[in-house]
Amino acid sequence: MRGYPINPLMKLNMKQQLVLLFLVMVSPVFLLHWYGNLQAEKLLKNHVTNAYVELIKQNHTLISRDLDTVNKITATIIQNPITQMLVPSNKDAVIERVRKYDKVDKLLSGYSIPINGGEAVYYSLYIYDPNDYYFFAPKRQIASTGVYFFSDKTKPVWFDKAISMRGTGYMDIIEYNFGLSKINTLAYIRAVGNVNNGKEFLGVLIATKMDIKLAESLRSVSLPEGVISYTDSSNRILSSSVSGKNGRQLELPVDLMDGIKKKPLMAGSYMVEPYRTYDLITSDSIYIVSQNDTIGHKLVYQIPVQSLLKQQNELKRIIQFITVAYMFLGSVIMIYFWRSLMTPLQKLAQFVRTYEPGKLVPETPSRRRHDEVGVLMSSLYDMARRLNALIHYKYHMDLKAKESQLQLLYQQINPHLLYNTLESIYWKSTLEGNSESSEMIKELSKLMKIGLSRGRELIRLEEELEHASAYLNLHQKRYSYEFNVIWNIPDAVKMIRIPKISLQPLIENAIIHGVKLMGDDGVIQISASLEGERVTIKVEDNGFKQVNIAAIDKLLNEEKVDHKLGYGIRNIHQRIQLHFGNMFGLSYRRREEGGMAAIIVLPATYEDPIV
Repeated sequence: MRGYPINPLMKLNMKQQLVLLFLVMVSPVFLLHWYGNLQAEKLLKNHVTNAYVELIKQNHTLISRDLDTVNKITATIIQNPITQMLVPSNKDAVIERVRKYDKVDKLLSGYSIPINGGEAVYYSLYIYDPNDYYFFAPKRQIASTGVYFFSDKTKPVWFDKAISMRGTGYMDIIEYNFGLSKINTLAYIRAVGNVNNGKEFLGVLIATKMDIKLAESLRSVSLPEGVISYTDSSNRILSSSVSGKNGRQLELPVDLMDGIKKKPLMAGSYMVEPYRTYDLITSDSIYIVSQNDTIGHKLVYQIPVQSLLKQQNELKRIIQFITVAYMFLGSVIMIYFWRSLMTPLQKLAQFVRTYEPGKLVPETPSRRRHDEVGVLMSSLYDMARRLNALIHYKYHMDLKAKESQLQLLYQQINPHLLYNTLESIYWKSTLEGNSESSEMIKELSKLMKIGLSRGRELIRLEEELEHASAYLNLHQKRYSYEFNVIWNIPDAVKMIRIPKISLQPLIENAIIHGVKLMGDDGVIQISASLEGERVTIKVEDNGFKQVNIAAIDKLLNEEKVDHKLGYGIRNIHQRIQLHFGNMFGLSYRRREEGGMAAIIVLPATYEDPIV
């Protein structure tokens, strides 16, 4: 039969099981705490990202409006007739050149005025004057705005690039002279074309301090410890909410740059949404990018994750406090149940381990308890007391049994006296020459000796065979039977144990019901064999009488039978089963050669050696 799998918890004691139970109860709280924080962080990051995506669009729109305003002003300045008259030529008198210069200078100063209290954008016009017709004008920038003339030697480095853009404005960080120092500034640069001659250019108009103007728009957005950067198409910072970063390269995550490259541009020029937005959440920061596909400029929000999680960390600490309080409460409850439940059970287990049957049982602890533990302890202690009472009762019964055995020994004195008397008669008959009588007396004494067997119920097969042999000899001499007896007993089985007087009734049945009237033709065969741990003993005869096998089986195996059919073989069968179990016993079957076979099956057990 297949057994149930062993429960691994059974290898732990109750204390270890209780600690394991506490850990099982607490672990889900920690897992829930960890999972809740993780999901809360994700939700917070996603919500913040979505909110800043909308904000960056508005912020970028404001910046574009500022740029568009600057672009319109530069276009107005370029198309102004006053600006178009400022062409270096020797046809004008010096005083006329001075007047033109002064008008353009005032025009530029008029547009370089702060609007709505914000930072001003300063406009300057650079004109190529290789012949130095405007010798009276300053050759280098000494004020925030003005008109400056230069030759090939003093030509700014950005002049040729501006001319190559053919009137298209662009932004770049340039270095220009302001007084006696050089200043880096973000400038909007645009070539000034000649309205009268579309192929020629008068000079280059620049709008300086654009970085300060853009910084105003960047500072209008408040990021929690974040950085806002406005970059060109190559990610060079044009303006930043943090000072000192202009002109540096902005490092963006590779995944974000790959996403920008992979995201397709909307087809056509009629785009409802002029900006494309991208976002990326990393372990350290949240990146939100808005790109103007027309000029390639980007507005970048970089928000540290930890700054967003400050409020959530406060919530985390509250949850952690609740978790610690829960653990403390769980520990208190566990200690309470340990003292209320486990301590009495430990005492009970200690009592069970140390209890010895018959030992005085102490007073029942926790007798006032009426719960299951109290009932269990009271029942176990009461059971130990009842067991002690049964032990004392058995002790008295054993004493009475010993007294009965003594009485039985006293009663066996007479059979022993008869046995000793038969021995004396045997020797007297032998001395008087009456050998046949003496032999019969000797066989009879053997029967009595083995029948007594010193009170033993199980004897060696060797002794049982001696008893059976003595019975056969007496029977043959008493009734002058002439049947043949065949013994086939190997030495290996002679020492096994068998209930005494088991073979004699079977041999008696074989004689009476088998070979009694067959003379020399009658054969009784007694054999034994050892097969592993089982011994089979057979008593066979070649009698010709028909025997009812079904009646014999009923006699041997049914509880209620008619004992008139015979009692001896049933007694043998029951004694074998009482000693060795229901797997062993006596059975009958017909022999193929004729006659019957009585079969005894026994376990191969041996007597303990006498010390």
